Amino acid sequence: MSTQFDQPRPPGQEGPDTVVLVHGLWMTPRSWEHWVPHFEARGYRVLTPGYPGFEVEVEALRENPAVIAELTVPETVEHLAGVIGQLDKPPIIMGHSFGGALTQLLLARGLGAAGVTIDSAPTEGVRVNPPSQIKSLFPFLANPANRHKAVGFTPDQFHYAFTNTMTREESDQVYDRYHIPAPGNWVWAYGLIANFKPGKQETWVDYDFDDRAPLLFIAGGADHIMPTSVTMSNARHYKHSAARTEVHEFPGRSHFTCGEPGWEEVADYALDWAITNARTRSTTAGG
Repeated sequence: MSTQFDQPRPPGQEGPDTVVLVHGLWMTPRSWEHWVPHFEARGYRVLTPGYPGFEVEVEALRENPAVIAELTVPETVEHLAGVIGQLDKPPIIMGHSFGGALTQLLLARGLGAAGVTIDSAPTEGVRVNPPSQIKSLFPFLANPANRHKAVGFTPDQFHYAFTNTMTREESDQVYDRYHIPAPGNWVWAYGLIANFKPGKQETWVDYDFDDRAPLLFIAGGADHIMPTSVTMSNARHYKHSAARTEVHEFPGRSHFTCGEPGWEEVADYALDWAITNARTRSTTAGG
């Protein structure tokens, strides 16, 4: 059952008028192609910034993935923060998968009026690794040489990790439309060894930061690569912060919850929550 929110206010003087959608690994801004008109129909400007170098189409990235292999998290965060910093008002920031981790990093900078993560990759300190997650990532972690490459799923691996609630035929169509390789170093550094390195890593956030925007975690109950247990653990790390943090699970939904049938319910829940809980500030950053 979804929580019934107060009637959302339309964009205007009091609240955010822009939604920034941040894609995850193995995807590009194309993955938001249905969400953009859906949110625009509700009166919002929608931005879908890609990672640095991802301004080209999916097919071009597949053909020449060098920019993917060389990408770093800090330059990606700086790029996204630059996009948000140019806005007149703090936006709603939503991120899927690793885009959820990036959303958390952006909110930790004081950016945004509200944040929503969907099937989020965890930030530093989340040590829950369910069997389905290990199986999903094993093809990349099994070979240390992948740390220096752009690495992708096979169609079979993608079906297990991303689209396990869909038929194989449906999954293959998604794969052909959206899938690209991901930076192998990101999978290794943040999916395996970040919690065992000394000092703060690039996905470290101040979980106790009180002056951040409200944050909603959305989990898919059938997600293999980022199961609900990972989402719950990530959210619990914020328990000492005075800022609002909530979790909502959609049972039976896969990691591809933003595109599989019924995505509209997820999108509307995310936007309604963000509108209802958004804080109003005169700047795009805290301070």
